[in-house]
Amino acid sequence: MSASPYTESIGRLIDELTKLPGIGEKTAQRLTFFLLKAPEEDVKELANALIAVKEHVRYCSVCGNITEQDPCRICRDDRRNKQMICVVEEPNDLFAIERTREYSGLYHVLMGTLSPLDGIGPEDIRIQELLVRLQQASCEEVIIATNPNVEGEATAMYLAKLLKPLGIKITRIAHGIPVGGDLEYADEITMTRALEGRREL
Repeated sequence: MSASPYTESIGRLIDELTKLPGIGEKTAQRLTFFLLKAPEEDVKELANALIAVKEHVRYCSVCGNITEQDPCRICRDDRRNKQMICVVEEPNDLFAIERTREYSGLYHVLMGTLSPLDGIGPEDIRIQELLVRLQQASCEEVIIATNPNVEGEATAMYLAKLLKPLGIKITRIAHGIPVGGDLEYADEITMTRALEGRREL
């Protein structure tokens, strides 16, 4: 086995960067050498930003969104429609919906999906917290916005079955053909969802 061509500190940084999602060894090497050439002040700012995120960012005690102030900005906002709760898998899904500026209700972040094969059951994600919220609040509609994959669909069906007895309207976001997509390349599930989610023009 040949020795590493890098110094110990460079090798360590490359190893740490490869732990990030989507970063292979080649990309980690490029980033490392980019950082070596960068001004020291820029590298220190990056390091400080990483530390600050870990020290100051937490999860909202109400909805599970990431925040620096608890409860989060959305939960504190009196202009939001308190009658609607949109259930998402992760905080980044919440941000994707917020970017549309079309939704004005509240959120509930599950922090995952049901996945029996991976040993993730209802007690491993924030379903109990959702039930407690719904019992304490006067919510009229729960929008289930989990991803259109096997785990997301299983989670959506489980939630619908669990919440139906509460007498709350349960809806599922429509999934369909993306803008710019061709029908011939759509799979059967996407095409079915597109037809189911059709609306009158």
